Parts: sequence; C-alpha cells; structure tokens
Amino acid sequence: MLERERLIEIVIAIPAVATMIVAMTYIGSTYETGSGDLGGQGGEMLVGAIIGFIFLMVAVGVALAFLTNDPTDGLEDDSASSDAETETA
Repeated sequence: MLERERLIEIVIAIPAVATMIVAMTYIGSTYETGSGDLGGQGGEMLVGAIIGFIFLMVAVGVALAFLTNDPTDGLEDDSASSDAETETA
C-alpha cells in the first residue's frame, strides 16, 4: 500500500497533468490550419498554455509542501539550526 503523502501527490498531480493535456488538445483542434500545423496564433496559445502549466505545477508543489509536511519531523525546529550555528562559531 502506498503512503499517505504519496497518495496525496498522485491525487493532486493527475488532474493538473490532465488539465494540460486537455488544454493542448483544445488548442490543437481549435487553431489547426488546413495543412495540419498550428499557425502563429495557435503557437502563441500553446506557449501560453505551457507557461500556465509551469505556474500551475509551482502552485501544486507549494500546496503539496504544506499538505505533506509533518510538524513532528523537526524540519521547522529553529533550535536545530541555531545549534548548528553555535557549533561552527
């Protein structure tokens, strides 16, 4: 069985990727020219969709960082970093 964090990542990532695939399919079918290419406007829309996908994945990554963060793992403990600073000084 998969861990809880891994299931959360899968459940959130699959719709984000599916959104990108749907957007690319829509752009391809809407802006297709007679010769099978996208043309200038279709290319610009595809680049915009890719940039939007990058921002979407950044937002998903930040959301996953907060959802899967376990406060008991000590990553947010300031005493650990201050101990390391005092040992090096």
